[in-house]
Amino acid sequence: MSKLKSFLEKYVDFPSLIRHIILSWLTAVAIEYFKLPMNLRDLSRLDGLAQMSLGRVILFTFCFTVILFVLSLFIKTVKIERWGIAAVFALIAAGTLCASVSKAYLTVCVLIMTALIIFAWFGWKNSDELIKTKKPCLWITIGLSVAFFLFVSAWTVGRVYSFSSPTFDFGIFSQMFYNMKETGLPMTTVERDGMLSHFAVHVSPIYYLMLPFYWLFPSPATLQVLQALVITSAIIPLWKIGKHHDLSEVQRMLVCVLLLLYPAFSGATSYDIHENCFLTPLILWTLYGIDKKNSLITAVTAGLTLMVKEDAAVYVAVIALWLIVKTLLRIKESDKKNLFIGVTILLVSISWFLLVTAYLADSGDGVMTYRYDNFIYDGSSSLTTVIKSIILNPMKAVYECVDAEKLKFIAMTLLPLLGLPFITRRYERYILLIPYILVNLMSDYQYQHDIFFQYTFGSTAFLIYLTVINLADLKINRKRVSVLAMATVISAAYFYTVVLPVGIQYPIQAIQYQEYYQNIRDTLDTIPDDSSVTATAFYTTHLSQREILYDVRYCSKEHLLETEYIVLKVNSDSECSKYATDGKDNGYENLVKLLKDNGYRKYGAINNVLVIYHK
Repeated sequence: MSKLKSFLEKYVDFPSLIRHIILSWLTAVAIEYFKLPMNLRDLSRLDGLAQMSLGRVILFTFCFTVILFVLSLFIKTVKIERWGIAAVFALIAAGTLCASVSKAYLTVCVLIMTALIIFAWFGWKNSDELIKTKKPCLWITIGLSVAFFLFVSAWTVGRVYSFSSPTFDFGIFSQMFYNMKETGLPMTTVERDGMLSHFAVHVSPIYYLMLPFYWLFPSPATLQVLQALVITSAIIPLWKIGKHHDLSEVQRMLVCVLLLLYPAFSGATSYDIHENCFLTPLILWTLYGIDKKNSLITAVTAGLTLMVKEDAAVYVAVIALWLIVKTLLRIKESDKKNLFIGVTILLVSISWFLLVTAYLADSGDGVMTYRYDNFIYDGSSSLTTVIKSIILNPMKAVYECVDAEKLKFIAMTLLPLLGLPFITRRYERYILLIPYILVNLMSDYQYQHDIFFQYTFGSTAFLIYLTVINLADLKINRKRVSVLAMATVISAAYFYTVVLPVGIQYPIQAIQYQEYYQNIRDTLDTIPDDSSVTATAFYTTHLSQREILYDVRYCSKEHLLETEYIVLKVNSDSECSKYATDGKDNGYENLVKLLKDNGYRKYGAINNVLVIYHK
């Protein structure tokens, strides 16, 4: 007995034993659960439980516990077991989420996973010491950032695999990247019914930063994952900005969580990839460069911001104007460099804007000034008229900003920040509100004041930056934490009730109807890759990996009848409306007749879903 007692005291300790048992039990559960057929894995039903064996779970748990105990006598298994618990839980959570998704269950799984990652990295023994260190807040932020990245990826990839991403705009970008991979040029046929460069519509060379990754994994889903990665990277400059402004570790963590939960940030991904996704991280990096008086960071990131889109020059110009004004208000001998940087950036941004708008007017589609028709009183289609309107009557701008349909947008963008972007005595900071007012509130283009479209990425960067620097003016740390905690709770409430239901519906749909969507993909894949195709809106994305592609609704009859294959959604009168006659819903019927009259014959079909015609 004394030898056994000595052995147990030397080799067995209670925390290790608990760890062995938990990992063994989770592994046994995973084995038993994944043995079930897919139709029995739904957690809302009991028939799956009836098919699982308690005896096997107990037996496997015992066996694995013994194996882990023996291994621990020869090698250190502490880290392996901690990460093993996190990995096995993640596997079980993923499997059960695929079968039974709900907002509450997803939220709890993410929270438990975050706690297990922290446990895996640090363990519980040193928790008291760890609370006093910087690492927990940083690693919690990283863990939540990874969760956010996975959520946005699942959301947007789910749109692709559930055929929810239409021609405008994702089908365009998907075909553009295919041509960039093949020729190096951003050419599309689907965007304007003929071969042209997408840069004739929007000047966005920033897309080339994504091309190497797309070249490795050439798929529409890759673009969605890249967007998720780009926007999640905004956490890096935001953390650094918080540190520069003397926010504590906890405060920086809360600010980052606030951004991740901010409805106008996460919601902006809902309409698939757009070049605007680069704005949030790049603008934050530019502001960080100015804070640190680092000319290289400022110049590089400001330059990259100009590459995002022709109107991105407005964001850079606003930053430059703010830097000039704040320097002039408190100018010192050492600040003259800042003044030079501000003037240089302002001149470069204005010059770039004039250059690209002249190019678009001469060789492209022109600048989309129609979005400010509510200010253009002389029919000129000129942005200069917008400026004249504001000078003539500034109350017109105020009136347009508080239009009834914009009040909900204002509430969803300012309440989660508790109005902090406006609370300051440093009046030059109000200059940084110009993008929010100009881009999101003044325009009567409905999508620019909708949190579920990409037009909020730029203004979000300014609003969150103003939140940080105005918060830093509160000298009492307790007040900062209280304000941030309240703001985070409000953002979380919006995220949970408004954003999450929209985001999870697409992966749920893609999983629940996997066989149905796979049947569609298999049918579309029978079309040869080198063939020209015209298709209805929600099939163009899957068919975009080809040189010639048109959308039924927007292409000319000439281009329609030139293509080898026509893919139609069955009875899609709305997408075939241009072929309707006498005001009747007979566009689909008339188009089918037109195709048959011109030598097209049925090539493949899925009953009541789609039909393919081949010439």
